[in-house]
Amino acid sequence: MLLNQDPMKHSDPMAFLLTDYQHWVHLYKLQSKTIQRFLDIQARNLSQYLIKPLHQFRFNLPDQVICGEGIEINSHKAQIVPAELREQTIGGLFERLNKNTINVTLRETLNELEASINPAVATSAGLIRFTTAMYLVYNQLPEGRTVHYHTAEDEEIPSIPNEDPSQHGSAITEATDAIVEEEQQSSAETVGELQVPYVPAARRFYLPQWVAFDAEDRLLVSSLEEGETYIHSMQEFLHTLHLAVSLGSYMLADEQYQRKRYGILGQLVNQGRAMARFETKQIISTIQKRALDNTLNRGLSLSLPYFDDQTLVIKTYEFQVIPAGRIMFVPAFVVRASRHEQAKVAQDTRLSPSTRNHLLILLELLENAFSDMSA
Repeated sequence: MLLNQDPMKHSDPMAFLLTDYQHWVHLYKLQSKTIQRFLDIQARNLSQYLIKPLHQFRFNLPDQVICGEGIEINSHKAQIVPAELREQTIGGLFERLNKNTINVTLRETLNELEASINPAVATSAGLIRFTTAMYLVYNQLPEGRTVHYHTAEDEEIPSIPNEDPSQHGSAITEATDAIVEEEQQSSAETVGELQVPYVPAARRFYLPQWVAFDAEDRLLVSSLEEGETYIHSMQEFLHTLHLAVSLGSYMLADEQYQRKRYGILGQLVNQGRAMARFETKQIISTIQKRALDNTLNRGLSLSLPYFDDQTLVIKTYEFQVIPAGRIMFVPAFVVRASRHEQAKVAQDTRLSPSTRNHLLILLELLENAFSDMSA
């Protein structure tokens, strides 16, 4: 809710978002401590409902609110929110039948309330939106390390961590570098803390606790399944950030939002592509082993994993190497199929240029592994 703003002053979209963001920060600070605490509680509850969606939930507007500048009435005097509008119900049978997501329904409700001719209602709804978006970014997500990424050749998203000279010194450089485990003599007495640092390869990233592969694609955790849970955690992290922006686009102007998005996006792309390369090497190893055991003489089809940097998920690229039937396996078949698929992928405009390049690298890995065998 921006008032008395000259649209010509904000031709830059980010400048407009920053002005909008600062407006709500200022308006929140105008509220009494009691109202701020009330808004924070509503924001915490709404955040939980959005993260683990329910079919129906309720939230409340404050009983009074300071409407701020631009209102004809006293801008620093609290205005009463009508009692009949304070309790709001989100969702229900209609949304369940129409499969509407609860965050869409919440946005629609807040939009309607902010369009109210009653300044107290409109301001209250705007503050609920603002505090919920802020809670999602600041409180719902873990804080990470300060990181800087650079962009790999033919890539679009910075995802390669820069070398940090400070890491060659102490093993623990930040509070987020280690897990603190408390050793207790009894349930009531703590006798010490054991710090278990992350490996150097993990400390190069924003959230070391979700790093499963090093720069050489070596698995750093006990199983591939554990690595998959890390990928899922990073995807959920980004989903939460997207929820915040879907509530208030002005969150794009928030420094903490930008910092968290930059840190986790680079890490997710890096680890997603590392996982795809790791699994591709496993596929190669499996084919080579089965070829030695003569168990590939009835056809061969492959599902090659790759990381799509547009949807931010691992997908599979499926193709046939040897038709089903009694055909003896020859490594040259894999080489030929890999080259054929590379030609197709190079022309596939459905993929982003960086994802195409990533998939081509995986197909080249496959080709090179069997070129030596067929030589």
